[in-house]
Amino acid sequence: MKGEQTALLLGFEPFNGDNVNPSQQIVDALAGAIVAAHRVAACTLPTEFARVVAMTSDLIAKYRPSLVLAVGQAGGRDGISIERIAVNVIDARVADNAGDQPVDAPVIDGAPNAYFSTLPIKAMLRALQNARISAEISNTAGTFVCNQVFYALAHLVATRHPDMRSGFVHVPFLPEQARRHAGAPSMELQTMIDATRLCLEVALTTRDDLHFAAGATH
Repeated sequence: MKGEQTALLLGFEPFNGDNVNPSQQIVDALAGAIVAAHRVAACTLPTEFARVVAMTSDLIAKYRPSLVLAVGQAGGRDGISIERIAVNVIDARVADNAGDQPVDAPVIDGAPNAYFSTLPIKAMLRALQNARISAEISNTAGTFVCNQVFYALAHLVATRHPDMRSGFVHVPFLPEQARRHAGAPSMELQTMIDATRLCLEVALTTRDDLHFAAGATH
C-alpha cells in the first residue's frame, strides 16, 4: 500500500496462574490489519520484568512505528481504561512469570517520576462512548508489568524517538475468566478488539486532543 506506515500493537502473555490474556488475543486478531493507512505490527510481550523493557526497545528499532499502543489486562475493571499516566515504580503484588517480585523499584533509574500518554486520550474516549463501548480515562496503570511497559514506551518517546507517540489501554477479563474470578466484570473479546481498533484509528488520525471533563473524584 503506497505511503503505508507502521503502528505497533503490544499485548501480554497470561499471568498470575491464568491460562488466557485478552490482550494477547486482541493483538493476534489485529496483526497485519490496515488502520488509517498504517499496517499493524502486533507482538505479545512476556509478563516478565527483566525482559520487557529491552524487548520493547528492540521492537521499536525493528518496526520504526509512528505510534505504539500497548494493551494489557486489568481484571476487576468493567470497561476499557485509557491510561493517562505512567509512573516510575515497580511494586509487584504478585510475582511475574519468571517468579520475580520487585518491590519499590524504579522502572528506569534516574528517569522522571512519571510521564503522560502522548495519545489523544479524550478523543479516544469520546469515540468509544459514541460506539457505546464502556470506557473511562484511568489515572493509574498499576505498578506491575503493564505500567513498566507504558513507562518504558513514554521514556523512549521522550529520549530517543520524539516523532513517535505512545500510550496504553487496559481491558477487562474475558467472560470465561470472570467466571473463575468470583463474578468479576467482563467484556466480550470482539468488543475489546473493536475498541482497540477504534483507539488505534483515533490515535493515528487525531493530533490535537479534545478538551472535556473525564476525571475522577477519588
